[in-house]
Amino acid sequence: MNRCSLIPAAWLLDQLAGDPEWLPHPVRLIGFATARGEAALRRPNQSELSEFISGGTLSLAVVATSYYATRQLIRLANRLSPALGNTVEVLLAWTCLAARNLEQEAISVVNALDSGDLPLARHRLARIVGRDTLHLDTHEICRALIETLAESASDGILAPLFYMALGGVPLAMAYKTINTLDSMIGHADERYFYFGKAAARLDDAANYLPARLTAAAIVAVSNFHERSDPLAAWQTWRRDGDEHKSPNAGQPESAMAGALHVRLGGDNTYGGELIRAAHIGHEFSRPSLPKAKGAIRLVSVVTLLGVACGVLLSACVQSREASGTSR
Repeated sequence: MNRCSLIPAAWLLDQLAGDPEWLPHPVRLIGFATARGEAALRRPNQSELSEFISGGTLSLAVVATSYYATRQLIRLANRLSPALGNTVEVLLAWTCLAARNLEQEAISVVNALDSGDLPLARHRLARIVGRDTLHLDTHEICRALIETLAESASDGILAPLFYMALGGVPLAMAYKTINTLDSMIGHADERYFYFGKAAARLDDAANYLPARLTAAAIVAVSNFHERSDPLAAWQTWRRDGDEHKSPNAGQPESAMAGALHVRLGGDNTYGGELIRAAHIGHEFSRPSLPKAKGAIRLVSVVTLLGVACGVLLSACVQSREASGTSR
């Protein structure tokens, strides 16, 4: 299927259907394969080098298998029927995007805060963030929501669109696999520090350019979005983009902080352990409910920009491929 048609079709399907929990999702299969692979490769009393090699082998194998299986499935469907091939390709592309699900989850948190139900807001927030939410006040709930919106705009929306434009659904699915591996084993804790190091570094590499493109997109849409400051978005991004412990998450978060004039970053608790971090946009005020609503609207516009740019990029890539083939 032509990628210029594939990208808007996948986005439209995502907007209409979201991510139904009852529907079988490739990420669950990827997660199952990762868990089984870990059980097979890890041994008691492994050396640090052995853990690193085992984890790296697992990561590369799962990513390669995901890419190959997706490509072969689309090819098989196309051989049976072009219409079936297009359908399978669009359905798989749809599973790579998380725009509507992210927006719905964020809106559910905002609605709970609007009604004054803090326990419900904390419960809803826990569905989309990794930090402890049990004791967060309204400001901290809004901070967590804005941060995850900014970060997820990259790894849940623009990054899959970027890789889909470059290499079609197989490359986008390979990216989702890298993202899933990082969330499962790419932790810097005692259990996964060596075993998950390859997965974490692979995720850093895969998200390097998309994270910065997302920050640039936030700056761009701030020019046209009510109560957003594009100059502050640019300046805060350039100054604070590398303040985050992640080489990528701080890029869109800092642009969002500047655009909305909110202070992000700071201390978080994970599994009862306090993790200290620098502030992003330290000169701004604490996040509030109106700012969280503004972040939702910004990400919605960033998504539309990402779809448009994805179509343009895919047209350029396909034109170059066609030119190379004709020589």
